[in-house]
Amino acid sequence: MKISADALLFDNDGTLVSSLDSVHRCWTRWAEEQGIPAEDFARVELHGRPADDIIADLLPADRAPRARARIDELELEDVPGGVKLLPGTAELLAGLPAARWAVVTSANRPLAEARLAEVAIRPGTLITSDDITRGKPDPEPFLLAAERLGVDPARCVVFEDAPAGLAAGRAAGMRTVALTTTTAREELVADIVVEDLSAVSARLLDGAVEITCRV
Repeated sequence: MKISADALLFDNDGTLVSSLDSVHRCWTRWAEEQGIPAEDFARVELHGRPADDIIADLLPADRAPRARARIDELELEDVPGGVKLLPGTAELLAGLPAARWAVVTSANRPLAEARLAEVAIRPGTLITSDDITRGKPDPEPFLLAAERLGVDPARCVVFEDAPAGLAAGRAAGMRTVALTTTTAREELVADIVVEDLSAVSARLLDGAVEITCRV
């Protein structure tokens, strides 16, 4: 399947890189330190959501600032050795001009930059939770990425592995490609579903980016 686009917008964790083990390791330790019952913690979705939203689901507002500082500390400490490239990432990004793609993540900027640096990814445009007021599934992060790249949202393609991120892409009026790296195929609502980025290639053609997906 082929799609013509002006820009490609990538989620990071679970799309470009794998840090799922690190996320669960750090948040599990954090929950234990905060005294959160295991059954309450198990009910909260971690993947693809901003830390502030997760904390708000689990703790009263007066405890949130210190709790946020602690999870930030734990996740940054766990970056070395806790992040790896997913299949196809390096090959796909290597062929894209910097002005044609962005990383749009629910992580804050220090954590996002640390994880990307760990695997030598250097996006020209990076949207983090520090840049927005409403995180995924709200469309704001992807719309901001399109604005900073100077492209029409309708000419953007979102690459995501999480339902919340795909919902954000659809709400932004963008086409979506889902990856089954962390979520079962039947739970993913997207224009195209692939296993990972090794099934995706891209080339510049007539001033646009032609994306080919092997489904």
